[in-house]
Amino acid sequence: MLWYEQAGTPELVCSLDYDRRKKAAQLSVHQICPPTPGQPKKKPMHIPLACGLISANGGDVDLTRANGEPVTGGVLEIRDRSETFRFENVPSKPVPSLLRGFSAPVRLAVSQSDRDLEFLMANDSDPFNRWQASQAYATSIIIQMTDAYRRGKASRKGAPFANALATVLADGKLEPAYLAEFLKLPSEADIAREIASNVDPAAIHKARASLRRRVGADLRGQLIEIYQSGAARGRYSPTAKQAGKRGLRNISLALLAFGGGDEDVDRVVRHYWRGKNMTDQIAALSILTHLRIPERETVLEDFYDRWRDDHLVLDKWFALQATSSLPGTLDEVRKLTGHPRFSMKTPNKVRAVIGAFAGSNPLHFNSPDGKGYEFLAQSILELDGFNPQIAARLAAEFKSWRMLEPNRQRLAKKALGRIAAQKGLSKDTTEIVTKTLG
Repeated sequence: MLWYEQAGTPELVCSLDYDRRKKAAQLSVHQICPPTPGQPKKKPMHIPLACGLISANGGDVDLTRANGEPVTGGVLEIRDRSETFRFENVPSKPVPSLLRGFSAPVRLAVSQSDRDLEFLMANDSDPFNRWQASQAYATSIIIQMTDAYRRGKASRKGAPFANALATVLADGKLEPAYLAEFLKLPSEADIAREIASNVDPAAIHKARASLRRRVGADLRGQLIEIYQSGAARGRYSPTAKQAGKRGLRNISLALLAFGGGDEDVDRVVRHYWRGKNMTDQIAALSILTHLRIPERETVLEDFYDRWRDDHLVLDKWFALQATSSLPGTLDEVRKLTGHPRFSMKTPNKVRAVIGAFAGSNPLHFNSPDGKGYEFLAQSILELDGFNPQIAARLAAEFKSWRMLEPNRQRLAKKALGRIAAQKGLSKDTTEIVTKTLG
């Protein structure tokens, strides 16, 4: 009943020790229940923790407690603030796989080295944890590279991660849709949340792009094979199986384009023109919007001509341009707000252009000159007079301004202050801006 009576999300802080002489492992679990308004002190929750220990040979260890009792289903029952579980007959130092099957809605904190994460990527029998290990490993590398770039140093990290991905791709038992998720790196917003303070979005973008290039270059042979073998034969089918194959083929296409040369870019252009379904054409277009090549404008114009009368598809066309990483994107966004099919009085178009730029383009929205913040502030003030709900939603895009490095913080705060100082500002927007400023 505590799950209903206590607010907040518990956190489990876990650590594993191994005694080689006794062939025994010990898992320590500490439960943290952060205070929330009206509940400064919490009781420990009852938390089912599904787990596994993976031995050096890549197989799961049969979990047996120190008293000889087997752990049924691999589930440990956490009831106290701190608990210790001891396991016998563990033949080698294991790597823990915790919270399998998302057995409880909690946060998990466990110290794992890059080597541990590589090992889990290759061997974990729990599909989600195997993917999560990949995300955690990529996040760790990108954060390290971000720090190096901020200090003006070059970073060549990423080769071990690419090798680990190569092992995953070689596993013939995995479904294409699952492999596609493995090849997707954590987003720039994900990385910023992990860093949490003194965030430099430009350094994050550079680091993530560098790792993406490394993966595309090092896995080039496998990615080309995936792309070529994944070509659809016969009529288009919306089945999950075919959708998974398209997803894997299209993410392979993207990695090749960002990690290769002219041949790989030409492949993207051909992919668009030969595309027989929306998924393939959008995939190619989403890559080309980040590439400064002559074919980019030709493809954008062609897509617009085909879908100009379909408002939902056109919203995607607007959004892809608004989230481009190319220099001058803010100027392009301003031009899009003057497009014949754009209207500030059409909420979906506002979200597709202004919302996509502010919410999904951290590189250019957080430009160090503050022009991204100024553009959003001006848009909010314009919208507030006739659609305060949309204006308030856009104002929420400033919510993470305190995470930024000092210069960007100052500029974002200045833009928020400009909005707050507007006479006659709606109640909706005033509430969001006031709360955001704190």
